[in-house]
Parts: sequence; structure tokens; C-alpha cells
Amino acid sequence: MTHDESSGTPPTTTERRMLEALVCPRTQSVLRYDPSNQELISDQAQLAFPIRDGIPIMLISAARTI
Repeated sequence: MTHDESSGTPPTTTERRMLEALVCPRTQSVLRYDPSNQELISDQAQLAFPIRDGIPIMLISAARTI
């Protein structure tokens, strides 16, 4: 991703499409983007997957429980 991660700037259209293509590895459900915490949220699994240096970390072991 090319947007400034620290500013919480929304992703570009291309970046948003890439994020929308990702699904929760536990439930296969749609994720939502939380720009304030730089995370992808799985409401169904109650997990938040971090985005580090513009790369979504889609490992259940790296996710935090919400």
C-alpha cells in the first residue's frame, strides 16, 4: 500500500480493492478496514489483523481478539 500508514489516510481505490479481496482466515468472512488502528477486522471471528508497513498480517496467531 502506498498511502501514509501513520496518518490514517484512506487507501486508494486499488488498495481498497486488494483489501476487499482478503477474507478472514478463520471464518472466510469479509473484513472491514479500521484506519485509526491500521487493522482489518473480522466481526464474525472477533479478530483484528494488523497492517504493518502496508502489509496485512493475516495470521490468526498475529491477530488480537476484540
